[in-house]
Amino acid sequence: MRSVTEQAALDEFLSTAELAGTDFTAEKISSVKIIQADQKNPYLLSAAEERATMKKHSENRTRLTVPRRPAWDARTTPQQLDERERQALLEWRRGLAELQESNDLLMTPFERNLEIWRQLWRVIERSDLVVQIVDARNPLLFRSEDLEKYVKEVDPRKNNLLLVNKADMMTLEQRTAWAEYFEEAGINFRFFSAELAKEMNEARGLEGWEEGEGEGEGEGEDDAYLDEDEVDEEVDEEGDELANEARKLDIQDEQKEGEQWVDEEELEADSADEAIPLSNAERTRILTTDELEELFLKHSPEIDTGPDEQPRKTQIGLVGYPNVGKSSTINALIGAKKVSVSATPGKTKHFQTIHLSDSVILCDCPGLVFPNFATTKAELVCSGVLPIDQLREFTGPAELVAQRIPQAFLEAIYGIKISTRPLEEGGTGVPTAEEVLRAYATARGFHTTGQGQPDESRAARHVLKDYVKGKLLFCHPPPSTPPLDPRAFNRALYAAAHLPQRRGRRTLLAPSDNDDAASASLTDAKTDADELPLPPVQGAKSSALDRKFFGPDHGGAARVVMPFQYQYSEQGRAKQLSGRKERAVVALERGIDPADLRLSGKKHFKGNKRRGKGKAEYE
Repeated sequence: MRSVTEQAALDEFLSTAELAGTDFTAEKISSVKIIQADQKNPYLLSAAEERATMKKHSENRTRLTVPRRPAWDARTTPQQLDERERQALLEWRRGLAELQESNDLLMTPFERNLEIWRQLWRVIERSDLVVQIVDARNPLLFRSEDLEKYVKEVDPRKNNLLLVNKADMMTLEQRTAWAEYFEEAGINFRFFSAELAKEMNEARGLEGWEEGEGEGEGEGEDDAYLDEDEVDEEVDEEGDELANEARKLDIQDEQKEGEQWVDEEELEADSADEAIPLSNAERTRILTTDELEELFLKHSPEIDTGPDEQPRKTQIGLVGYPNVGKSSTINALIGAKKVSVSATPGKTKHFQTIHLSDSVILCDCPGLVFPNFATTKAELVCSGVLPIDQLREFTGPAELVAQRIPQAFLEAIYGIKISTRPLEEGGTGVPTAEEVLRAYATARGFHTTGQGQPDESRAARHVLKDYVKGKLLFCHPPPSTPPLDPRAFNRALYAAAHLPQRRGRRTLLAPSDNDDAASASLTDAKTDADELPLPPVQGAKSSALDRKFFGPDHGGAARVVMPFQYQYSEQGRAKQLSGRKERAVVALERGIDPADLRLSGKKHFKGNKRRGKGKAEYE
């Protein structure tokens, strides 16, 4: 029961051959040399390439499927069922491989272990309501459309529900935008936050919420997620808690404002004889644990009675990617530590049944990576799909973080100063991954062994983990036409209120000259992707030089200050002209031909001396 989501070429070939039951002989050929023909950046895409890739994703999205369990009955032997399941998984993998190769598409490292899919099949067959739990920061990446179709294929009476977890990381405006998208797409959804539910349970005096204290298998894996050389700073830990508290207060205020907004709209509607449904506020509200249990019962089909004419319990299946919060959601529902929680993807190994109440049973499926399209592997790292500790190439994911999180917020949250390349020297006004990582490594004292250079690799692991955990927060906007500007969509997340208290005392840095053009593009969220803001004519470095040159110390007027050695140089000495150069200068000044000009003077000619003619004079 080990999750396998990504394999090397040889390992994938061996596993495919094992599923097919093929025998083969491998021979080592030392003369073979592999040449990488594709020289473009495999980690990041340009704006045009990303638009073309997203278009291909939408055209082929219906071909993304999940493996179906073969039909079986009471006469099917275990050996026959095992063979059918292996053959079904093999054909499914071949179909995805053909889709990927024929259309030149990049896919997520989907689950390849048959045992994990068997767990999903059992959960779907047993559950009356299948709940997909997704991360609110990028819901579509973690959602499987074909899974909802498969649930209906198993039994048309079964229902689906999309539970958007970690909704406390979104603002009210962001939840409203996503709610409108889900409603237009006909998706049954609700917002939830296991972290907020945990805080509410702790406020009620419940115990057993120490994170990472699991029982049995997987105990202590939360500590293994951290590097051995990683030491959490006390300031950052306290800052995270204070930032979370501020975020929770903001959510409470937003919900109150939403309720007040609905009341005001209702009053206006009464005056205009128009009815405004209450769902406008309900659809963006973050549910509590009690409301979530009621929601499960509401969306579940009617339960048939058993032989004793007593209705059986409603079974709720919880499915989702690793690290989206399935175990935390269960902990919030039962109010006690029944399922171990870890930040390491793939903590749950087998599906578990938990009796939530007299009428509800929860079925927790192991974290499962469904096949989906992806733009780059860097995006998968930032989304938490790929583990950070096993990351070899860090420049791509770190570059995404540097592009998405404003420089002023990075400097304020970490207490660092990021030195960027001036615009006059080819800079873009946005810090690069190297500039961010070097500043972080220098501030934390991370240096490479022997050379003493800033350890960018170690700094990248810290920064990327903060991004995955939500300390550096970025939420993807919903698809729309024209597309929403991600910078404007996340603008409210980088206010001073989201900073820790110690960091919040320092106001965010004032916008520099480089931010003038960028800030102008944030006035409207819907912008054309082709219309990028032009870089300013003069950068910060040139502006500083002008302020110093034309400052009050110079009396308000410019003057040239020459270096000390100028008077001893060729430019500093006044050299007198003579001969042809002197005649040419004088002729140019008088406007005549230099040949017609005669200058008075005496010249000594060696030929005249030898002939004894003495000195010659001419005019």
